[in-house]
Amino acid sequence: MSLVTPLSPDHDADTKQLAEFFNETLGFCPNSVLTMQHRPAISKAFINLNKAVMANEGRATSALKRMIAWVSSNATGCRYCQAHAIRAAERYGAEQEQLDNIWEYRTHSSFSEGERAALDFSLAASQVPNAVDDEIKQRLYKYWNEGEIVEMLGVISLFGYLNRWNDSMGTPIEDGAVESGEQYLGKNGWNKGKHL
Repeated sequence: MSLVTPLSPDHDADTKQLAEFFNETLGFCPNSVLTMQHRPAISKAFINLNKAVMANEGRATSALKRMIAWVSSNATGCRYCQAHAIRAAERYGAEQEQLDNIWEYRTHSSFSEGERAALDFSLAASQVPNAVDDEIKQRLYKYWNEGEIVEMLGVISLFGYLNRWNDSMGTPIEDGAVESGEQYLGKNGWNKGKHL
């Protein structure tokens, strides 16, 4: 059930140029951005925000940021964003063991305590009501500095927007995202859901 039809990648020249960023991230321009093109100011602002949020200025790697996005999307139930986040984590060099065991990040040996703190932060910040508390803060400060925490919350907040956008839109999911979703998330019940 798609609420609004994605437009052609050629619809808006400025969006098309900015969206080249996603060819590296995902291997394709996501249908969510193609839907945003109905109002090009939104698509352009979103891409620029995405680029700023995903820039690495600290020790939070591109792969970790995408795993933070997956935890956030899993918490909200957005299957579209779950698949995109795990695909991007793979493309940005997440360890195979982490990809295969993302559901068990709290206990699997391939995740460091710093990564666990970041992923638990993502889970707590993505819940309604928000569950970030002093314990989460203390764990974060044990491994990360304030700039890195800002980068992480930027990812969580960006995906809060995307989770609502894509689940409300019923954004049609791309083949590459389906492939990654099935490969890494399917064993735990992931499917396309409404994103046909």
